[in-house]
Amino acid sequence: MNLKDKQIAIIGGGPGGLTLARLLQQGGCKVTVYERDLNKNARVQGANLDLHEESGLAALRKAGLMAAFYANHLPDAGKLRITDHHGTICLDDHQEGSIAENRPEIDRGPLRKILLESLQNDTVVWDSRFLSMEKANDGWWLHFHNKENVYADIVIGADGANSKIRPYLSAIKPIYSGVTIIEGNIYEAEKSTPKLFNLLKGGKLFALGNEQSLILSTKGDGSIAFYTGEKVDKNWVTESNINFKNIPEVKNWFVKSFPDWDVMWHELFTAEKITIIPRPLFHYPSSQHWEPQSNLTIIGDAAHRMPPYAGEGVNMAMLDALELSEILLDDKSGDTKVAFSTYETKMLKRAAEVTAMTMVNTVALHSSDALQYILEMFRSFDQQA
Repeated sequence: MNLKDKQIAIIGGGPGGLTLARLLQQGGCKVTVYERDLNKNARVQGANLDLHEESGLAALRKAGLMAAFYANHLPDAGKLRITDHHGTICLDDHQEGSIAENRPEIDRGPLRKILLESLQNDTVVWDSRFLSMEKANDGWWLHFHNKENVYADIVIGADGANSKIRPYLSAIKPIYSGVTIIEGNIYEAEKSTPKLFNLLKGGKLFALGNEQSLILSTKGDGSIAFYTGEKVDKNWVTESNINFKNIPEVKNWFVKSFPDWDVMWHELFTAEKITIIPRPLFHYPSSQHWEPQSNLTIIGDAAHRMPPYAGEGVNMAMLDALELSEILLDDKSGDTKVAFSTYETKMLKRAAEVTAMTMVNTVALHSSDALQYILEMFRSFDQQA
């Protein structure tokens, strides 16, 4: 397929969108990425990423970025401690010495930097908040906040779980998982939360109990990312009337909602520099499908958002980028509609399987047997290693 005379617009500059841009540019395509962040120095939120051999790492290998990845990865970040809600350690990788690094970890910020530096100059147009688009000839006119209108022959939505591109392709709505997380990012964690910082020892921690979860991970910049998990109503975030920018108010919620959890965890909400974001967790139905188009498709969470309890979100997005680029750059793949149909059929089948696995974990980690479930799961991983 000859795409060299086509202008490709990727909406969203996360790992999936940037990986796709890199792979397409390697194939000689004209690609522009439109990202809503103000600039490349915008702080990247969220926990570390563990990249898998068959997906995230495979995409980086094809992109020629493995050396850069290993120059920036976190060799100890994968070491895990599992505790109950009282803080009693039930599994400890740190006591086992070195562990097999079959899923090496990296911070989101350095991964984005690696991908950005691999792209041609001016590939990413920052401060580009997508508003709408309409069909024009065989392509699309794109409209952004405070930007001139832009024409693209092909549009690829990589704009995350709340994608504004997806509705142009599919009207299928996501399903609430039954669990809402409170995501926190604590900066200067050694100073702000010294007890929990030392408990993590540069790695990650899963605490489970009372059908609730708390996951913490140490980032390379010295910050801690954490997620609480709780079974609440879909509309709880708005109906709770909690001001999530008011940290004492959030702490009061945690104390009341996690009453049997040890007071050691309260340190999370005493940090001076912290951001909090509530996130109800959704997923798409396994049966989702749509009519392929010749000039539009989606990747990553825009196509298959799901809870984070299998570590597959970013890996799936990067694998989407790899598979889509291979199809588009294959001379035997026919026209773009056929190429997108081939990609979407394979991607949706894979997404359905991973979503099913993720939902098993989501339910299990918020059940009365959660601690036993996760201990058996990680011990089985050790036996397979």
